[in-house]
Amino acid sequence: MDKTPIYQQIAESIRQEILSGHYQPGEALPTVREQAGRWQCTPGTVQRAYRELSRQGIASSQPGQGTRVQSGSEQPVAGHLRRAELLHQAESFLFQSLSKGYTSEEIGLAMFDALDRWRAKVDEPEITPRGALRFSGSHDPAISVIASHFETLAPGYRMNVKFTGSLGGLMALARHEADVAGCHLWDEASDSYNEATVRRVLPGERVALLTLAHRRLGFLLPPGNPANIVSLHDLLRARFVNRQRGAGTRVWLDAQLHRLNIDSNQISGYDIEEPTHSEIARHVADGRAEVGLGIEAAAQDYALDFIKLATERYDLVFPEMTGAHPAIQALIAWLDGEEARAMFSDLGGYEVGESGTVRWVG
Repeated sequence: MDKTPIYQQIAESIRQEILSGHYQPGEALPTVREQAGRWQCTPGTVQRAYRELSRQGIASSQPGQGTRVQSGSEQPVAGHLRRAELLHQAESFLFQSLSKGYTSEEIGLAMFDALDRWRAKVDEPEITPRGALRFSGSHDPAISVIASHFETLAPGYRMNVKFTGSLGGLMALARHEADVAGCHLWDEASDSYNEATVRRVLPGERVALLTLAHRRLGFLLPPGNPANIVSLHDLLRARFVNRQRGAGTRVWLDAQLHRLNIDSNQISGYDIEEPTHSEIARHVADGRAEVGLGIEAAAQDYALDFIKLATERYDLVFPEMTGAHPAIQALIAWLDGEEARAMFSDLGGYEVGESGTVRWVG
């Protein structure tokens, strides 16, 4: 039984709905009476939940206007005051979580997962601060870690991250909406990663492929693999969770199913799509699926079993003119160093023999 106070459960439920985009900035939240009926609690409990959301800066209440999602104009001021307020909220969350018995490692993992989910599902305003490198592409936990420490490895710069899938990243690069794309698109005809697709999406351009790492892809399974999943044919008898269209993992899977003459319409859960490897792992860990396809690092994060099916190359793609950017040069040097190798080792499931190497297409 959940021992969290009802008002905190209500506040957290609304917060998650706001993060998922169910409620937009400036939109009115349900009335206190409506929420009280929904949660079978007193109006005072709902009012306390709304006060908690106001304290967190997520919502605001005005006499006669109800409670609304905080709009952009009501956000904390820019500069050091903005960062100080955010730090205060983060420390408050950290203290509450530690007091409930969570470890710092569990809290850190939860924060990275939450940020990845936000980057994949929510369209943030196209605001690119000076000195920011715009990343768009396939989800990888290493990208989140790099972004969080980017000012350390490339002083004076930061990385804005949006997880859009491998193909989405290349398309953003073609539209000049990104400086760097992340992809791992397998081409069946050449049995190689990324080069063929880059030539198709960015024809006539000289483009660099900077290897982040090779990573192990396979089945994410509950501990003990109770459904005894060992091959792609076994997906026909299991509850599956899939990646979204345009994701490199989905491209690889569809090619393999076609090669094996497996009808995807016969796979239960094939049409259930998630935008990140972490969300796939969460589905399996929660028991909503018996198997998902993802990288080994995600399996380790959620203490799942893993069966390797392939090793794939994950590249960072950028046009030649971007290659001279100081932040790109710093990233190349960092990926070729011991600190990067230690990070990949901690995440698990990566091979770093070619990390930091650059290949040119076009």
